[in-house]
Amino acid sequence: MSDPPALVDSHCHVAEPEFDADRDAVLARAAASGVSTLVCVGATGPAETNQRALALLGRREPPEIVATVGVHPHHATTADDAAFALLERLARTPGVVAIGETGLDFHYNFSPPVAQRVAFARTVALARAVGLPLVVHVREAHIEAAELLRAEGARAVGGVIHCFTGGRDDARRYLDLGFHISVAGIVTFKNADALRAAVRAVPRDRLLVETDAPYLAPVPHRGRRNEPAHVRVVAQAVAAVRGEPVVAVAEATSANAYRLFRLAPRAPLQ
Repeated sequence: MSDPPALVDSHCHVAEPEFDADRDAVLARAAASGVSTLVCVGATGPAETNQRALALLGRREPPEIVATVGVHPHHATTADDAAFALLERLARTPGVVAIGETGLDFHYNFSPPVAQRVAFARTVALARAVGLPLVVHVREAHIEAAELLRAEGARAVGGVIHCFTGGRDDARRYLDLGFHISVAGIVTFKNADALRAAVRAVPRDRLLVETDAPYLAPVPHRGRRNEPAHVRVVAQAVAAVRGEPVVAVAEATSANAYRLFRLAPRAPLQ
């Protein structure tokens, strides 16, 4: 039997405390599932919490771990001058491949919308200054997020809309800006018909897959802690939605991640 095609989990949070008790086992399961690379997103609190993701850089065993740095919109009120100075320093660490996650979340509004807009715009400026792509979180703010990306010149660096939850028109706005669309386990949820329609419309060369672990585990794991090994379940669901072979989705989404994050393609895991 041939090895499964390698996959990239383009967005996960394996540095978080939810994995402290069994992180090595989680990473071993990812490798066994054919996951060659994890993009560990550091933006889970104030700027200094990005250090947790950076601490995982330099692993010798598969999967390779690369990182992003940013301030999540939930914590936008912490994104002051000192925070951005720290982010700029961290962004120059070898193995940091993107800026984010940043964006707008008008569902929870844990930070006021005005603070989110300011932090988002400043983060786009940071990405342009350091020459790295953006990882963008958007919830119930697609039109405004796309307009801010356009107005702030985000096309110059590109990036990805992670855990995309919009419809076809929303996807088109981001695609027109040169961005990628990343699909998480929500694609397996019963009420995600609009998302599945969008997934069918995304060009193959702009598509990524992710887990957003420990959150949003796909069916049949829904309700439990998510982990990077489940990115294969996401890829299988995306393939079914698009009517394409899983191997084609795996190869395309991995190639897209390698290109977007400027990574060297990894050989299939043995």
